[in-house]
Formats: sequence, C-alpha cells, structure tokens
Amino acid sequence: MSLATAAVGGTRSSQLSPAKATGSVASFFRGIVPDWHSDWAWDHYEPTILALAHQFGLHRVCEIGGGRDPMFSRGEAARHGLELTVNDIDAGELALTPAGLKTARFDIAGDLSEPDIARGGYDLMVSRMVFEHVGDVERAWTNIHALLAPGGVALAFIPTLWAPVFALNHILPEKASRAIVHALFPARRDGGGAPKFPALYDWCRGSRSRLEPMLNRAGFRDVHIQRFWGHDYFKRMPGLKQADHAFNALAARIGWDFVTTYAYVVVRKDKA
Repeated sequence: MSLATAAVGGTRSSQLSPAKATGSVASFFRGIVPDWHSDWAWDHYEPTILALAHQFGLHRVCEIGGGRDPMFSRGEAARHGLELTVNDIDAGELALTPAGLKTARFDIAGDLSEPDIARGGYDLMVSRMVFEHVGDVERAWTNIHALLAPGGVALAFIPTLWAPVFALNHILPEKASRAIVHALFPARRDGGGAPKFPALYDWCRGSRSRLEPMLNRAGFRDVHIQRFWGHDYFKRMPGLKQADHAFNALAARIGWDFVTTYAYVVVRKDKA
C-alpha cells in the first residue's frame, strides 16, 4: 500500500496510486486522474503531496506559509517518512506552529539571505493559498528552484483569475472584500481563525501557456498546471449556486482556462 493509499482510505484512494508513472509531473497527474471540480483539489491536497513524495522519493519537505496551520503534525509527518519544516515570513505565525515541528522564517520572494535558508535543502516544497499574497511570484519560483535539491518537486495550490469570485476580490477595496468574506465564512475568519491577508494575484492563473514561460525563466522545464473549476462561496445562495455550478461545469468541459477557480502549479527541478 502506498503512502497516498494509506492517507485517503475508502473507494477514492486508488485514484492517487498511479500504477506506473514516468519521471514527469504531468504523467504523474495523468495517472491519478483528478476531477474537474475544486472539491477534489481541497479533499486531495495532502494525499496528492504524499503520492508525489512516494512516487519521486521525496522526504525533506518545506511547507511555505504553513505558520499556525501546517498540513501535518510531527507524528503524522514521521509516520509518512517526511522531515517537515514549516515556513512563514511572520514570526507571530510561526510562534503558533504546533510543538515539535521544525520552523524556518524567511520570505519566499526575498533575497534568500535569512539565517534559516537552506539552499538545495528540500526535496519537496508545497503551499496552499499563499501565492496570491506574494508580490513577486516569479522571484518566489526562482527562489524555490534554488531551495530545491536536484530532482525536487514543488506544488503551489492557488486561487486563479479570472474566476468571477476572485476577480471581484481582486477589484474591490480590501475593506470591502474582507467584509464579504466575514459575512460568507464567519467561522473561518473571525476570532482565532485564519486571518485574511491582502490578495495580489500575481501570476495566479490557470493557463499553462501563460505560466510556463515564467516558470521556465525560474529554471524549471518539467511543468504541470492542474486546473480546477467551481467553489463553495455560493453554497448558501439557492439559484445562484446552481447557475454558478452549471457555468463552471461548462467551462471545465470546454477547458476554458480564463475562468479556472483554482490550480495546482507543479514543477520539478532537473536532476544533477
């Protein structure tokens, strides 16, 4: 049983256990056959990471922007054979990292001069809902290339423009978009929950033709963009919910990159 199979359980687990994949990240995703809807992306984020680690023999993992809510506890990481380092730019967020996990404070889009930098020190770098807050995403990917060991993999789970819900968030003043998020998801954003940071959406797109040249400049040749459509922002709005689902289902069926809602941006560094 693979790490991914053990992680997801149930009938859907076999989707994350490709029988045989070549060395490319694109062939890996062809093997696991993701669904078009973003529910799959959220439900299978951790299992996909475990499957990548298993498929490509990756052990030293850095979670970018993990802060207070890393994907695995120390015990879970150990059970999966992973050496997990939790990264964040904010010392306050890192102070909330669960006990026992290694932390590293640095700006992924910075100059890599911070003491916690480990060039070539990670086999796998991952992030979830982080890159939309980064001001210079191309520099971040260039830095990820420097931080990955040869043959290392990076996966960024991002919201994308121009999905209407994120286009609105991008266009509205931050005060207005914050109020809308609080109204739609009070449990997520109020009190001690995850804070809402300003979203910039630099290079947050679901189109391979748009992203690949930038990722090539960052040093990557093995590139895959796994596109997803749909969201749960309208789940309390009957009528609008159904209309939006129909729109996204059609966009997925015809492969309309312009209105993807989320994407996994996945790259692999050349082997030495």
